[in-house]
Amino acid sequence: MTGAPVPGVSTDDAGPRIVGIVQARMGSSRLPGKVLRPLAGRSVLGRVVRAARDSGVLADLVVATSTDAVDDAVAAECARLDVSCHRGPVDDVLDRFLGALAAHPGDAVMRFTADCPLLDPELITVVASVYRAVPGLDYASTSIARTLPRGLDVEIIRAGTLRTLGRLATDHHRVHVTSYAYTHPELFRVLGVTLTPDRSALRLTLDTEQDWALVSAIVDHFGDVSVPLAKLTDWLDGQPRLRALNADVRQKHLEES
Repeated sequence: MTGAPVPGVSTDDAGPRIVGIVQARMGSSRLPGKVLRPLAGRSVLGRVVRAARDSGVLADLVVATSTDAVDDAVAAECARLDVSCHRGPVDDVLDRFLGALAAHPGDAVMRFTADCPLLDPELITVVASVYRAVPGLDYASTSIARTLPRGLDVEIIRAGTLRTLGRLATDHHRVHVTSYAYTHPELFRVLGVTLTPDRSALRLTLDTEQDWALVSAIVDHFGDVSVPLAKLTDWLDGQPRLRALNADVRQKHLEES
């Protein structure tokens, strides 16, 4: 389905053609195989793909995984989900994204990571709308001045800017794909998107078994649905025991792979 529109998504508007790229691989130092763990009958990757599709803003969607044999399982899951799959280097994630973009051309790329199963489609729509409303923008993200829980962030980068990063970025910037752009605002037009109230104290991503315990409890409660941010955080406000499950987990620094 290379180059095909995402099912159910209209590509008729005059705005930029936005391609979603989900980075996913089985290797993880703290939680191996996390992207294919089941949650209410759907894989973690499957939930991310569903949220991206349900946003209604993508002209195309592709999963970028590695050529490592262990990621044959990711490619198989992509086939099951009927989503395109591009395979590239294990450690040079930026190169993987550039390969996916070459195979699935677009004007802008929304970057997703496959360890965020609670991603809210409405937030994807908001960030895409902001990007479309600001001419000449290179990059927009909810994580520059964080107000969202970690695991619900959304980012978008102009395709030409991503290709520029392919020439400029080195070391850890090639692992984090877009980080060279937002750490060099003197070179790129960067915009932070914030939403109130500030819910940044919550951690809703998957890096550790503590994270898995919290996410599993959330999915056990809500089931196999994408939960809007306000509904999810309102419920968690009354669940101090659950919030404490991963409160002590340290997020890796940017320079750590």
